[in-house]
Amino acid sequence: MAADRPVTLDEWETAARAVLPPGVFHYIAGGAGAERTLAANEAAFDGWTIWPSMLRGSGDPNPSTSVLGTPFAFPVGIAPWAFQGHVHDDGEPGTARAAAALGVPMCVSSTVLDGLEGVAASGAALWWQLYIWRDRDATGDLLRRAEAAGYRALVWTVDVPALGRRHRDTRSGFTLPVGPAGSAQEFEPALSWDDLAWIRAQAPSLPVIVKGILRPDDALAAIDHGADAIVVSNHGGRQLDRAPAALDALPGVVDAVAGRVPVLVDGGVRDGADALIAIALGAAAVLVARPTAWGLAVGGQSGVEEVLAFLRDGLISAMANAGCTTVGDITRDLVRPA
Repeated sequence: MAADRPVTLDEWETAARAVLPPGVFHYIAGGAGAERTLAANEAAFDGWTIWPSMLRGSGDPNPSTSVLGTPFAFPVGIAPWAFQGHVHDDGEPGTARAAAALGVPMCVSSTVLDGLEGVAASGAALWWQLYIWRDRDATGDLLRRAEAAGYRALVWTVDVPALGRRHRDTRSGFTLPVGPAGSAQEFEPALSWDDLAWIRAQAPSLPVIVKGILRPDDALAAIDHGADAIVVSNHGGRQLDRAPAALDALPGVVDAVAGRVPVLVDGGVRDGADALIAIALGAAAVLVARPTAWGLAVGGQSGVEEVLAFLRDGLISAMANAGCTTVGDITRDLVRPA
């Protein structure tokens, strides 16, 4: 890495702000309302300390794992985030190539409709983000395309019954098209858990991951209706301000699920020690979005690779110093409230 390249994710964000148009930067960086939940996602990690174990032979950890048959070279994946071509010409294909280079999966945003197959050519392990549109036929066609293109799972994002009030976008006047290929398609407003069966019927070979769960009772409802995994998430603080931090919601969901399906989490992960804390609290893996946006803005594909490597190396260091030789050694007794 060149001496003038960013190192920490705060530095990557600062560098990205210097190169992005203000409206694009604030679209990515911003949250809903007064951004309390956005801030809480990061602050929640400060509520935990790591209590390391010594002399465990952990000096050369193996951070690899898998979720629903998707391999992770280390338990950090790329969460869906929209309109990456506005950030850098490499766009979603560049992010996918970075994911392939680092051996982690990418969840591809549902805004990448025309390029769905092109992103699949990257060689990365890909999941497809799903929103259900009013036009069910168009939604079904899209799911069948994702299945045919080799995507490994569907990530049904359920926490957008209506768009959050994002004041940064209002102030900047920044808008982006909503719907397939920039059309006037709208989200289906009257969804229920019964729609999970409809999703399965469209792409029967793909597991369904439900993203946007915060409450234990919703997690149990998802499982009862056939979800294969859950992502604890508040949409990066972009939907309902004053919703809980994702990390704060994670232990309750993990306890309720009781190992029946994998539980992942996104929101606020900014270094490898954060990832270790989330895994200790029961996450099978963490997903990150904004950090990869900053890497893409500054350096295209190579920038995303550097950001992912920063998280990987930080996690390996945290594992070694905490006494963990494998991801399975990262257990809840390793962390305590600060």
